Amino acid sequence: MGDISVSRVAKFFGGADPASRVLALDDVSIEIPTGQFLCIIGPSGCGKTTLLHTIAGFERPSRGQALIDGRAISGPGPDRIVIFQEYGLYPWMTVAQNVEFGLRAKGLNARRRGEIVRHFINLVRLNGFEDRYPHEISGGMKQRVSIARALAPEPAVVLMDEPFAALDSLTRDVLQEEILRIWGVTRQTFVLITHNVDEAIFLGDRVMVMTARPGRVKAVLDVDIPRPRDPAVRTHDPRFLAIKDELSAHLRAEVSLAAA
Repeated sequence: MGDISVSRVAKFFGGADPASRVLALDDVSIEIPTGQFLCIIGPSGCGKTTLLHTIAGFERPSRGQALIDGRAISGPGPDRIVIFQEYGLYPWMTVAQNVEFGLRAKGLNARRRGEIVRHFINLVRLNGFEDRYPHEISGGMKQRVSIARALAPEPAVVLMDEPFAALDSLTRDVLQEEILRIWGVTRQTFVLITHNVDEAIFLGDRVMVMTARPGRVKAVLDVDIPRPRDPAVRTHDPRFLAIKDELSAHLRAEVSLAAA
């Protein structure tokens, strides 16, 4: 499964004194059906990561609720995995050992773990690098290892917090295409936070725009561009460019409000 339901979620940070509290999220609602790829954009500080952490179970809503498959999310669980901007690889482990790490907690035997590791290393196209250590591979390859490690335990929901932000533009584009290819195979529910409008449109089924703090849902746009998507759509597809113009206008308005 992997149905996510966020209903009227608000999140305060700060002490018991109401005057010192910061309202990060306010009345946020979104339905994310199983297998959908949702991208979330918004100005810095709008609560995107707080929302993602709420779905992951790292944060509890101050009001409202977040559900997975109809059950309240009360903490982290094996049905959800987060891929961060930082690779988070264990430097003393090889590529294969890093990918295998989460499988050990599932109690799988060595043979089954090996089969799964080989499958996901092949999926992220790292064949031949199984015995390399993190310091021996590039940043893009490290992020591929991070993706393989996240997917190997087969979570229902994959949550990504700007995983490509630190990469050069060419590597970012290549990994976007890899993510789409992998999602096309696994059909898990994907939620991606990004500041990159092109990235959100290229990857997403829908794009949710959040307001400046406190974060609310300003707009949700369907990306009605057929799949599979050729990289050329970024510059040559009229619908892509129209969606980009609309999203950019929303963002400019919110950034202006945040700066006022």
